[in-house]
Amino acid sequence: MSISNTTPVFAVDEKNLVPVSDHLKAMADIPPSRMFLINKSLKVYVEKNPGAKIFDASQGDGGASLPGVPKAILERASQLQIEHGTAYDMPYGTDAYRKSVIEKYWKLDSSSGWGPANVLGTAGGRDALVKAYQAMMALGHGRQGDLIMVSRVPWISYNWGPYGVGANVLWAPGDPAQGWMYTEDAIRESVKFAESKGRKIAGLVITNPDNPTGLTIAVEKQVSLAKAALEAGVAFVLFDWMYHYVTDESPMDLNSFLKFFTPEERKRIMFLDGLTKSLGASNIRNCHLIADESVIKFIVARASHTVMPPFYALAIAMAAYEMGYLEAAKTIIEPTNASRIVLKKLLAESGMQHIIGKGYYAFMNVGEFLKAKGWADSEPLGQYLAENHGVAIVPGAFFSPFGGDWVRFSYATPAERTEGAFKRMVEGLESLKK
Repeated sequence: MSISNTTPVFAVDEKNLVPVSDHLKAMADIPPSRMFLINKSLKVYVEKNPGAKIFDASQGDGGASLPGVPKAILERASQLQIEHGTAYDMPYGTDAYRKSVIEKYWKLDSSSGWGPANVLGTAGGRDALVKAYQAMMALGHGRQGDLIMVSRVPWISYNWGPYGVGANVLWAPGDPAQGWMYTEDAIRESVKFAESKGRKIAGLVITNPDNPTGLTIAVEKQVSLAKAALEAGVAFVLFDWMYHYVTDESPMDLNSFLKFFTPEERKRIMFLDGLTKSLGASNIRNCHLIADESVIKFIVARASHTVMPPFYALAIAMAAYEMGYLEAAKTIIEPTNASRIVLKKLLAESGMQHIIGKGYYAFMNVGEFLKAKGWADSEPLGQYLAENHGVAIVPGAFFSPFGGDWVRFSYATPAERTEGAFKRMVEGLESLKK
C-alpha cells in the first residue's frame, strides 16, 4: 500500500462505505420491555397481605413457574462442557450441535437438501431474530429502512428488535374476532401499502402458536400465507415455532413442511426454534435458526465479529435431544396442557371473549371492565391487579394499541395455580365495576 502511515485510511474501499444519514437522531426512543417488571408489583400485594397467595400469570417462563430444565440434562450438559473444554467454538456453535439439531431433533431427511450446514446456533431467540432481520434486509432488497411485517398485536420485541437494527415494523391488517390472524389479502395489501410509502417488505414473521394471543395456525394456512407473501414480493418469511412443542397435538414436522415449498422458495424461508419455552430454559439462551446455506453463511460471517453462542447452552440442547425431546420437555408440556383444559372451561363459563389456541397464553377481552373504571386501555390494569389482588397478567396495550382492550394470561403453571390465578383476576375485574 502506497498511502503514508501518517494518513488516516478507511477500513473498506470508499465505494463500500456506509452512507451518511442523520436518521438516527429522528428515531423514536426504544423503550425497555416492561415484561420483566410487571410481576414486581406483586410485592406490594404481599406487603399489604402477609402470607397471602399470589399468582403470576404474566410471563411464560417454565423455569420459574414450572420445574424448568431437568437436573439430569443440566448434569449431562456439564459433562459435555468438561469434555469439550473452554476454547473458542465456531460462530454457528459446533459441528456436533448442528448435527444434533438435524438428526436428533428434527430428524430431517437428506432428500430435503438441508443438513447441518443450514443450522445456526444462537444465544437465544432474540439473538436469532436480530441476525435474521439483518439478513432479510441485506439479502432481500439490499436496503435499510424497509419493513418487517408482524401481526396486528405482536410480541413486544417484534416491535423493537427490527427497529434497533434499521428495519421499520409494519402491523398487518387483522380482525380481532379472528385473533388478528394474517390473511393472504392482508399480506398483499401490506405490500401495496409499503410500495406507496417507497418501501419494500424485507420479511414476514409467522409465529405458531402465537405470542401474545395464543392463536394456533394450521399447517396448510401457514404454507398458504408464506406462499402469498413470497409471490407478492416479500423477501423472506420466518416461521417462529418456539412454542410448537407445548401443545396437546404433534409438534411441527419440518420434513413434511418443507415439501410444500419449491427449492427456489426454500431459499427465502427461515425457521426459528429453541429451548426457552418447551424446556423452561429461559436463562440458558439457546435457539437455532434453519435457513438456506447462503443465509447461514451471511449470518455466520457477521456473528464472528459480534455474538457467538456459549457451548454450555448448546450442550443443554444436545443433552435434551439425546434424551428424546418429548421426554426431556414433559415436565413443562404436561402441566401446561393440563392447565389449558382447565382454563378453556373457565373461559367458556365466564362468557368473556377470548383467544386460546395452544402454546402458553390466552388473550382475553376485558374492555367492559376498563370502560366501567374509565380507563382508556388495559395499561393500568396490570399494576392494579398485581398490587390489589395478587395476580400478575400482561396488559394487551403493551403489545400494540390494537390490544388495548385485552390482557395476556399465561397458563404455563400447574393447573390449580392457573385456576387460582383466573379466579383472582376475575375478582379484580369485577371490583372495577363497583
